Amino acid sequence: IMGIVMWTGTGSGIVLADVLMQVQQATAYMYQMTGTITGKVPTGQDLNQNMQTTVLVSQDYGMKMTMSMPDPNGGTIQSSEIYMLPQEKVMISLMPATKQYMRMELDDSMVETTRRQNYDPGAMLQQVLNSKYESLGRSRIDGVDVEGFRTTDPNFLAGMGAGVDVRIWVDVKTQYPVRLDMDMRMMEMEIHAVIHEFQWDYPVDAATFTPVIPADYTALPGMKMPAMDEHSAIAGLKLCAELTGQYPEKLDFMTAASMMSKIEGTSAHKEMPDEYKDLSKEEAAAKMKERIGGHVQQMTDQLMLIQSTVLFYLQLAQEKKDPAYYGDRVTPEFPDAVLMRWRGDDGDYVIIFGNLTTGKATAEQLKELEADMVTVDR
Repeated sequence: IMGIVMWTGTGSGIVLADVLMQVQQATAYMYQMTGTITGKVPTGQDLNQNMQTTVLVSQDYGMKMTMSMPDPNGGTIQSSEIYMLPQEKVMISLMPATKQYMRMELDDSMVETTRRQNYDPGAMLQQVLNSKYESLGRSRIDGVDVEGFRTTDPNFLAGMGAGVDVRIWVDVKTQYPVRLDMDMRMMEMEIHAVIHEFQWDYPVDAATFTPVIPADYTALPGMKMPAMDEHSAIAGLKLCAELTGQYPEKLDFMTAASMMSKIEGTSAHKEMPDEYKDLSKEEAAAKMKERIGGHVQQMTDQLMLIQSTVLFYLQLAQEKKDPAYYGDRVTPEFPDAVLMRWRGDDGDYVIIFGNLTTGKATAEQLKELEADMVTVDR
């Protein structure tokens, strides 16, 4: 991929903050994203997935994504159409292969998180500016004079991954991004993505961002993402302790997914209860369908709560509030130990203790509390 770049010299003096400002002022734009995810998912299964996504962003209407994922074994191409509508605070996903759709309610912070997760260039530029980065100097891409910028700072992923290498190429003339290359490692997964084929000031209207749901589509259980705040974080941590007897070792998506996978794997919801066995075949099937549907909804609600806890921690890191989490050593058996903390707006630290009560401490008091934790271990 990098073979198309021809190095030609030093930087042009482009200020990355000015590029971000220009992107934020664009009324609408479209781009293509091609990506590959390889490695192992938290359940241990091998993963080798290619993705092709077209993304349309409008400052007035929201975001529309059309995604296709070819089967690596040559089977059916899975596709989906996703609408994120900030005005309505909702995300709607259409899945043609199964003729299903799903609606998820969002809050303001989740809207911004969704933009980051879909590699929106504005959100990506902001993350680079919040990280240590360097200029790669002048070069040419597809006949366009560009200046490159690169970050390998782990802060780009706010501690959610083990490795990152992001390169942004900016048109020297227009000062718009023309290409982003990303290589990231999260646990046992390798992610490579290329953002390209930008079309700035793309013409859009409200109809473009109005989902059309065919009459034969079935609605999946709706979801409402809990607020990303202190209260939801405590509720998420409490849920983990109730389900597994301990807190997540890390607050990242891979750990959360692994925890939920273990819970799902030990569930007996698919086994027919004894009281169903005296029913007719049709009645038993209907009862089991209802039972499984209720379990899926419960699992979805639980996953959303745990994800909101992870997203809250990610948000604290991106806001540079000096968060720390000690779930790898603190369990409910250590009620007075610092489980999680971050710097509040007043400069003091908010603390969630091992028994999920909260408190506040100055920086000096926090040092004393955390110094006592060296002997705390699982």
